[in-house]
Amino acid sequence: MTYHDVTIMGGGPAGLAAALSLEAQGLSVAVLERAPHGPWAEPAFDGREIALTHHSVAVLKALGAWEHIPQVAISALREARIETGRSNHPLTFDTHGRGVDALGYLVSNHNIRRSLYLAASRRPGISLLAGTSTRHIRRIGEDMTIVHERGEITSRLAVGADGRFSQIRRLQRIGAVVHDFRRSMLVCRMAHDVPHHHVATQWFDDGQTIALLPVNGGASSIVLTLPSEQIERLRTLDRDAFNAEIMERVGGRLGGMRLVSTRHAYPLKAVYAHRFVAPGFALVGDAAVGMHPITAHGFNLGLKGQESLAQEVGAGLARGESPGSLSVLRRFERRHRLATMPLFAATNGIATLYTRDEPAFRILRQTGLRVADAIAPFKSMVTGLLMDRHRAA
Repeated sequence: MTYHDVTIMGGGPAGLAAALSLEAQGLSVAVLERAPHGPWAEPAFDGREIALTHHSVAVLKALGAWEHIPQVAISALREARIETGRSNHPLTFDTHGRGVDALGYLVSNHNIRRSLYLAASRRPGISLLAGTSTRHIRRIGEDMTIVHERGEITSRLAVGADGRFSQIRRLQRIGAVVHDFRRSMLVCRMAHDVPHHHVATQWFDDGQTIALLPVNGGASSIVLTLPSEQIERLRTLDRDAFNAEIMERVGGRLGGMRLVSTRHAYPLKAVYAHRFVAPGFALVGDAAVGMHPITAHGFNLGLKGQESLAQEVGAGLARGESPGSLSVLRRFERRHRLATMPLFAATNGIATLYTRDEPAFRILRQTGLRVADAIAPFKSMVTGLLMDRHRAA
């Protein structure tokens, strides 16, 4: 049996970020990750591009992770467009008058994971245990005992950070609201002839949703949402036929297009845990709130969640409270619920409105985009949410 102040189960971005934040509070932290050391330390490209807000960039800099992301892998997002149908007025957002040249920054998920791993591996108070699965979690007195395949760890606080289909959440008998959109998304990178000018487009077309996310090197990340059986057909389609079909689906707007990466498919399910905490235990990242990607805020909310947890733990330590104190964890839960619940509900509503193809829904979203684009205060408010600069330092 070993002892650490905190044990985090799940070594993805949220778990590693939480480890760094909690270690900065003077705590010793163990991170348990099921994946072997190699894939954990050097994760492969998984198709996902993360739209980072200014605040998220500030957090990654504070954690010592940003410096490990190559500059060539960071793509500025200068404008965002929302379109519906084939010939309709778009809703646009940009940074004009805000003193910066980017709404945010696109970085591949595997680069973020690698940077956080590198930062955590260099911190003396963090122990990284690869290839380690959690079997049981028991609360004994004021401590949490985490039983894994190699032994046991005793901690004052245990944290579940193992994704939206969290096994750790189930071990703690915490339920979750699961919204199954009955769709899957295919993600990949494609080079194209027409420049993207660092403009991201979210396009709700009849029968499909497409996001075109600008990355460096004359390419875009393609995020295509369709029924799962259609996504699986596209994932395994011959490369030339795939290129031709994608060009047709995007209406030829980027000219000739060529697949330049592997293809990946993910089911679209949103998750919201019934509780974020229990005595000596907390959930962070997608294990707490797994967002639909339509608003691109899932990762940013995950970073904010672990930041809130570390701040509340730090404030509790200053008052002489244990990191696993229920009063400390309740303050984190209230704070994170306030930050996530309205956006979770709004995101699910938007996803439903903009993916239904009945005539009434088409008319409503076309009218909505025109009205929204004409209301300057609304656009300014949404732009501020997209950028999230007011809390970045």
